[in-house]
Amino acid sequence: MLRLEKRPSPSRFWQAATPILAVILTMIAGGIMFALLGKNPVEAIRTIFWDPLFDPQYAAYSRPQLLVKAGPLILIATGLSLGFRAGIWNIGAEGQYIMGAVFGAGVGLALYPVETRWIFPLMILAGIFGGWLWAMIPAILKTRFRTNEILVSLLLVYVAQYILAAMALGPMRNPEGGGFPGSRNLSQIPSMANPELIAGTGLHWGVVAAIGVVIAAYVLLQRHILGFQIKLAGQAPRAARFAGVSPERLVILCMGISGGLAGAAGLFEVTGPAGQISIDFNTGYGFTAIIVAFLGRLNPLGILLAGLLMALTYIGGELASFILGLPSAAIQAFQGMLLFFLLAVDLLTNFRIRFGSKKEAI
Repeated sequence: MLRLEKRPSPSRFWQAATPILAVILTMIAGGIMFALLGKNPVEAIRTIFWDPLFDPQYAAYSRPQLLVKAGPLILIATGLSLGFRAGIWNIGAEGQYIMGAVFGAGVGLALYPVETRWIFPLMILAGIFGGWLWAMIPAILKTRFRTNEILVSLLLVYVAQYILAAMALGPMRNPEGGGFPGSRNLSQIPSMANPELIAGTGLHWGVVAAIGVVIAAYVLLQRHILGFQIKLAGQAPRAARFAGVSPERLVILCMGISGGLAGAAGLFEVTGPAGQISIDFNTGYGFTAIIVAFLGRLNPLGILLAGLLMALTYIGGELASFILGLPSAAIQAFQGMLLFFLLAVDLLTNFRIRFGSKKEAI
């Protein structure tokens, strides 16, 4: 018989091994799924993970896209990880990402056709504010009325999507666009654009911000009293209260940081790769960032690597859809498997598997 036995303390070995094992299991399960769809599983896995980086036919395009896709994922996931460490579950980063784009683009479009170097920084601030404001709704409801931040933040995603559609069809619609939904192309307006900083690399201001946030979050968690309070609140809530940590203050702070960073990601996306406010602007970055945060073990440096890996599945998935004819739903299921196996294998971090009466642990 199998039984689980709680470990005296979390296993450091399994903390490090869990993400690697989860990726391997995802490849195996994904390969089985691709085979059931009538595709060569080895070819599909190679197309997703190898060809975008090393196949000369595709690498010239795919490599720059790696940073383009990874930037918003890392930015959002790093913000979410702070709350997750403290036991604060912001599941609505997708809505905050959308509102950051709407607020930031709104400032830029309101000032059009003014040309000044200060417009883009103002748009960044507006994007951060938009994401922060949207995150404050579940934060305040939780601290004042004890509502569940998971449900409230998730439901607000759908409200944000309706606002996005209303803006694309209404106030932000391009007056010179022939009646088609969508705003002006911000990436073509010099004062509002977020172009590549080094040609052919995919590096833009959003990627720079993501790297800066990773460094800042690492320093915060390792060297600052606030980082200690965040970790303490997640690991020992009662001890945190005795130490004088205010749960309400922590909720407001962590939700605000994660919302602001998600809003910044939305702004950098709408002024760069996406280019405009449109009905289908949101691409699921806010939800995928949850997988990135846990795959990176809620550690900023781990999130940096996990963001690059997840970006690779985006690029490789698009390539596999184009070359092999894999449906996009299969690629989304493949990405979802990663979180499933990560959470499943993570059980070994806190529990031992014992067989019958044997005392040897696995």
